[in-house]
Parts: sequence; structure tokens; C-alpha cells
Amino acid sequence: MQSQEELRTLLSNRGMEVTQSTLSRDLRDLRIARVPSPTGYRYVASEAAAEEPSRAALAAILPQLFVRVDGVDHLVVLKTVPGGGQTVAHALDREPATDIIGTIAGDDTILMICRSEQARERVVKRLGQLAKPS
Repeated sequence: MQSQEELRTLLSNRGMEVTQSTLSRDLRDLRIARVPSPTGYRYVASEAAAEEPSRAALAAILPQLFVRVDGVDHLVVLKTVPGGGQTVAHALDREPATDIIGTIAGDDTILMICRSEQARERVVKRLGQLAKPS
């Protein structure tokens, strides 16, 4: 299934009528993300989402969307596959991390502002570790 409309149709065929906005909100709350795959897009959820929802979401999507990460001073720039920037930034924003003050995301690039150079080093190291498929 590659789109919310396909999911809405499937649910409708099973007797569950939902609006697109409700479906979108529910997918977000369940920490299910639409990510690119070799055959198009698909929806993924982390098995550990119930234990650590925000960390699990980032760990589930980052290996599939990550291209590279680099930083300078207090800034980190993370490159994703096209269309992955908003999804990864949303997962980053939901993390309880204190090292990142905020994020700004585009289609395939995320700018993170860190509290210090040491915080930037921790963030770059952690993102590099999370990006490795398990």
C-alpha cells in the first residue's frame, strides 16, 4: 500500500469509514511513516514503538531515509532521500533529546541547531549509529 487513499479504500471495504485527516492523524500518533522503498512508497512502524515511541520512530525510519550527516559549530545538516526530510525532522522533533534546540526541514535536507559543539558531536555520532541498518 503506497498512499493514504489506498489505505482509506481498504478500510472502507472493511466497513470502516475514516476521513483523510483522521487517518493522517492516526498514522502520526501510531508513529507510522511513509518511506520510499525499491518498489515505491510503503508505511513502516517500529516494533519498539510502545516502549520508546519517539526513539523507536527515528530508529525505524532513519536507516531507510538517511544519505549523510555533517556538522560545523552548533549546526548539523542531515541529508535524506528525496521526500524524507519532513518525516525525519518530525521524528527528531518528537525526541526527548536536549542536545537539539530545533530543526528546519526541506524536502531532503534538515538543519538542526544544537546547544553546543559538544552537543553537535553527540548528535552526529548518534545519527550515524541509528542510520546503520540493524
